[in-house]
Amino acid sequence: MKKIIIFLITSMFFFGQASAVGLNVGVSGSTAVFHAEGQENENGELSHEDATGVAGYTSVFAEIQVNDMIAVGINYVPSALASETTETVIYDDSDNTPTATTNKVQVDFENLTSAYVMVNVTDGMYIKGGIIAVDVVTNESLGTGSTYNDTDMDGHLVGIGYNKDLDNGIFVRVEGTYMDLGSTSLTATNNSENKITLSSLQGAAARLSIGKAF
Repeated sequence: MKKIIIFLITSMFFFGQASAVGLNVGVSGSTAVFHAEGQENENGELSHEDATGVAGYTSVFAEIQVNDMIAVGINYVPSALASETTETVIYDDSDNTPTATTNKVQVDFENLTSAYVMVNVTDGMYIKGGIIAVDVVTNESLGTGSTYNDTDMDGHLVGIGYNKDLDNGIFVRVEGTYMDLGSTSLTATNNSENKITLSSLQGAAARLSIGKAF
């Protein structure tokens, strides 16, 4: 989240000599496809997971319209995005008696927030770029007894869209966005040899927005 704040402050400083001409606020509905690769290391036993999921969510946004071409904004998703539960069974036969241990991991992505600069390239079409951050809440049930703290991830986004102005300051937008949230690794609080790694978390979203310019 610190990077979001720094990005907004830097953007406003960069465009500081331009007088803001307005404020845009609105709500968006998005459908996104996310893909991630995960690896779990439990006492030297490695398991891998390559997952793709679809999520629908609503967000709110606010933008400072710097001039006729440029706007600086922030978008926030108030609800959590929940992953599916991954279940892995590990067999331990070190004492010549095979024992099955079941591990279940489920992750919630909360407070998905992005800050961006939007630039008009024609009367209706625009491009945007910025940074994105999310809190990662781990919900695990591991037969080994390991537990993991929550963490956060951040990365970048790029997008392209079309804005249509209506009457009384109302506008509608359609937009496509690519997001890359990078990678993170978590170490068990009670065993430093046990780790969960989430890598290459990426997503593509289609978004429909409605808002009002002031």
